[in-house]
Amino acid sequence: MTTENHSLYSQIPSTDRLLRDEAFTLLLTEFGHNRVAQTLRQLQDEARDGIRQRQALPVWCNDWAQATYQRLLDENASALRPVINLTGTVLHTNLGRALQAEAAIEAVAQAMRSPVTLEYSLDDAGRGHRDQALADILCRLTGAEDACIVNNNAAAVLLMLAATGSGKEVVVSRGELVEIGGAFRIPDVMRQAGCFLHEVGTTNRTHVKDYREAVNDNTALLMKVHTSNYHIEGFTKTVDETELVALGDELNVPVIADLGSGSLVDLRLYGLPKEPMPQELIAAGVSLVSFSGDKLLGGPQAGIIVGKKALIEKMQRHPLKRALRADKMTLAALEATLRLYLHPEKLRDNLPTLRLLTRNPGEIRQQALRLAGVLADHYDAFDLSVEDCFSQIGSGSLPVDRLPSAALTFTPRDGSGRRLEALAATWRNLPEPVLGRIADGRLWLDLRCLENEPRFLEMLLK
Repeated sequence: MTTENHSLYSQIPSTDRLLRDEAFTLLLTEFGHNRVAQTLRQLQDEARDGIRQRQALPVWCNDWAQATYQRLLDENASALRPVINLTGTVLHTNLGRALQAEAAIEAVAQAMRSPVTLEYSLDDAGRGHRDQALADILCRLTGAEDACIVNNNAAAVLLMLAATGSGKEVVVSRGELVEIGGAFRIPDVMRQAGCFLHEVGTTNRTHVKDYREAVNDNTALLMKVHTSNYHIEGFTKTVDETELVALGDELNVPVIADLGSGSLVDLRLYGLPKEPMPQELIAAGVSLVSFSGDKLLGGPQAGIIVGKKALIEKMQRHPLKRALRADKMTLAALEATLRLYLHPEKLRDNLPTLRLLTRNPGEIRQQALRLAGVLADHYDAFDLSVEDCFSQIGSGSLPVDRLPSAALTFTPRDGSGRRLEALAATWRNLPEPVLGRIADGRLWLDLRCLENEPRFLEMLLK
């Protein structure tokens, strides 16, 4: 060890000395002796590493109390950080999909603060069923006989198949053997559920006769899968649910359907692309319909199954139901969200997903022009402009449909791609990260999902 290094090591104060320093009094009160002492030891080790590797103490050694405080704050920060989503995808899978309505947030807070009648019947003080309250609302909204709730739609599909088709064949069109996010594939789910996949038709064309010829003594179900995450055009043919139900009735084989991002309202009323609704399929005679809670429905992550009472009861009794069931917070949020649909006149005002999807493009452009005037001087290394663009409804929900929108775009005046990447990285490291997308040599901030302008400006003007 050199004399110089020895001098540097001697500048690292002992843990006991630092803990007696007045600057640490508040830290000890807020974080406790054990955590503060442990953090100090980590910082001391890092300081020694700095001497060994660079023959210098880290800059923060000038203020050990501040360095310790910052480290403790960083450790206490939640892994689920709020962000400002300007990516152009409203129902962004990686950002948690649907924002919750205030009614849902309040319902979850109440369920967390006190015991609730999750599985308790106030009528006879006996055990109730955790899905019952939601089942009543879902039956009212969809016309189904009963309903079952699990923790997501993948679980709903798994439970439907396991409870009604295990050990037997399930007939599905080859064009509907979809894969969604996370490599979740319908054939894989069938295997896990103990079912045997019987593919019919071709990728682009399937006929009623294909289903008819596939049915045999070991057929349990005819299944429809809504291809919400891709679209085939051209020389195509599919069999709709009404046709399939007619065949199922004739052959005494139930029809089930996975809608994925199913909506409970006709989106055309709001100027959005049409999506099949669970109530339409129930009216057509489909025995079971599953869909997500956190996509177009605008609620929490959940898998919802509606349909015939006898089949729902089979699922409720199946061992998988307990493993896949939703907790009280999910049920509270979902119930509050579903109740909003009982007042459709106010739905757009109360449901964030619908409000964001139906924002007026002209209003978004005016917002962009207003913000551009404020931000232009602050980002003088970039050409800032307002551009028309198209938002995406969801990365896993209607990804081929686009909504007219407007964006702020930032183009480096020196044409440097590195400068663009650096700007995006700077915004990702803000106290509340601002997320956009880089395309065509520009950084785009699609403003469709921007409702809190003051917070946005606070971040970008730092």
